[in-house]
Amino acid sequence: MPSPSGPFPDATLRGDAEVARLISEEVDRQSTTLQLIASENFTSPEVLAATGSVLTNKYAEGYPHRRYYGGNRVVDEVEELARERARSLFGAPHANVQPHAGANANLAVYMALLEPGDTVLAMRLDHGGHLTHGSPASITSKIWRFVSYGVTPASEDPSEAGEVIDFDQVADLAKREQPKLIVAGSTAYSRIIDPEPFREIADACGALFMFDMAHPAGLVAGGVHPSPVGVADVVTLTTHKTLRGPRGGAILCRADLAKAIDGAVFPGLQGGPLEHVIAAKAVAFAEAQEPAFRAYAARVVDNARALGAALAAEGFRLVSGGTDNHMLLVDLRPFDAHLTGKVAQEVLDRAGITCNRNTIPDDPRSPFVTSGLRLGSAAETTAGMGPEEMARIASLIMRTLRGRDDEAEVAAVRAEVRELCAAFPPYPGLVTGSGQ
Repeated sequence: MPSPSGPFPDATLRGDAEVARLISEEVDRQSTTLQLIASENFTSPEVLAATGSVLTNKYAEGYPHRRYYGGNRVVDEVEELARERARSLFGAPHANVQPHAGANANLAVYMALLEPGDTVLAMRLDHGGHLTHGSPASITSKIWRFVSYGVTPASEDPSEAGEVIDFDQVADLAKREQPKLIVAGSTAYSRIIDPEPFREIADACGALFMFDMAHPAGLVAGGVHPSPVGVADVVTLTTHKTLRGPRGGAILCRADLAKAIDGAVFPGLQGGPLEHVIAAKAVAFAEAQEPAFRAYAARVVDNARALGAALAAEGFRLVSGGTDNHMLLVDLRPFDAHLTGKVAQEVLDRAGITCNRNTIPDDPRSPFVTSGLRLGSAAETTAGMGPEEMARIASLIMRTLRGRDDEAEVAAVRAEVRELCAAFPPYPGLVTGSGQ
C-alpha cells in the first residue's frame, strides 16, 4: 500500500483541538496495537483522502442524471465511475453503490424482492450468520419470517469435515418451508462458501438466491474465493473488510432486478447518498483490480492459515479445524475451560491485541460472554506482516491469556506488541491532527 505523500485531511483540524487530539490518539492506537478484528482493515491514503473530500458537501438524492437537486454534474460522474468500476471488478450487470452499510444493502434487497411475511432461509446467528439474516434483535425478523440453517456437528475424526454448512439441512428446510429467498453468507465462518449448491437448492424450490459476501468481497476480487456473481440473483457486499475500501455497502444484481433494487435503496430506505464515500468506493474498486491486490488477497489467506496453525500448536481449538479465508473462529475451552470470550477480549485489549469475542456453534455461553474469539488477518497483512509475524502473534495471545491475572506479564506482552507494530506501521509518516 502506498505511503501518504502529504498531510491527511484531519491535519486541518487545528481549530478543534479536542477532536484533533482524539484522532491523534486513534492513530496511535491503530499504529501501536495489533488489529485482528476480521471486519476491519487499513484503507489506502487515497481512500482516506476521497472520504475526507469536499464531495461531502453535496446533496444528491436520486441517481445519476435523475437527481432531486441541481449542481450534480460532478457527483453524477463520481457515482457513474464507482458503478462502472464495481461492475467491471465483479463482472456484474448492475451495481448500486449507495448503501451506507452492508446491513442497509441486505435490508434493501429484502424490500425489493419480498412482501412482508415472506419466508427467508438464512444462516443461524450462533452458527456464523449475521444480524440481518433474521436475528430477533434485527428489524428483518419483524417484517419477514426467517428459517435458519446451520453447520454440521463438530467431528472427533480430523479426517472428517465438521462445523461446515449442512447442505442436507439447507435442502430439507427449503423443500419443507418453500422460502421466497435463500441467503448465503456469514459473519463468522472460516471456510469457503460455495454458491453453486445454494443455487441448485434455490432452483429446486423456486426461490430467489442472495449471497451476502460482506466478508469475502476482497477475496472474491482477488481470486481466492469463488465468485457468487452470475450464480446468485443478487449479491450484497461491504466495501471495507477484505476489500480494503471505505466503510459502506454495495449491491450487485441481474439487470432485470436493477429497477427494484435501486428503488428499494432510494427512496425506499435511504435519503441522500454519501458521495464522498462513493468516491472512496471508486478508488477502492480500482485498487482491487491491480495485480498487487490479487497477491494481497492470497497473502491474507496464507496469514490466516499460519496464525491458525500456530494457535492450534498452543492448545487452542479452531472451529471447523482451520480456515480457507481471512478469519479464524477459536474455541477457548480446550485451552482453558474457565476462560470466556469476554474475559479473553478484555485482557487481550490491555495487551494491545484487538479482537472480538464470538459465539461458537452450539455455544453454551451467552452471546455477551461466549466461548470463542474471532480473529482476522486482513489488516495486519495490509501492514506488511507475514507468516513469521503470525506465529509470533499466536505466542503473544497464548502468553496474555495464560498470564491474564499477572499484570506484569500483560505489560510485557504490550511492550512486545508495540515493538512488533513499530516495524509495520500502517501509515508511515502520517501527519495527525495534533496541530504540533
